[in-house]
Amino acid sequence: MTPARLALTAALISLAVVLQASVFDAFAWHGIVPDLALLVVVGAALVRGGEFGMVTGFAAGLVLDLAPPADHLAGRWALALLVVGYVAGRVRQDARPGTAPTATTVMATVAACSFVGSSIYALTGIVLRDPAVGVGELLQVIAISMVWDVLLAPLVLPAVMAAFRRLEPAR
Repeated sequence: MTPARLALTAALISLAVVLQASVFDAFAWHGIVPDLALLVVVGAALVRGGEFGMVTGFAAGLVLDLAPPADHLAGRWALALLVVGYVAGRVRQDARPGTAPTATTVMATVAACSFVGSSIYALTGIVLRDPAVGVGELLQVIAISMVWDVLLAPLVLPAVMAAFRRLEPAR
């Protein structure tokens, strides 16, 4: 990984987590905020592939796990976003070489990754007996999270994907 790509990734993850934990907390819907870190991971994986997406997802998840308002066991978001990076990277790998994914593909990927990431986070909470969310509320939490992520994707993903493409164009 080049130093420029590392710096860009760290800056985007930091900005996403700070905005997610502070600014977007005011827009919480039933206590659920938009997952900007997930969108950064999806954007990185769609441009750079699954391996880079998994590393970015693990780093973003670890930062989310350790951010001050966190009230859960560390590692849950790291696992969830690592899997998200893999899933989004598979979409890139399955695309034709040299072509960018279509808008429909990107939005479907965001919806799928939001479902997968939120589900893994929620299910690890059940396994680890986290009292914050009951089993009956899981589907509502996952659905609200998906709505947030799909609504914000057109605003966040183009900038994230353009930044990664511009940093190191495809050869």
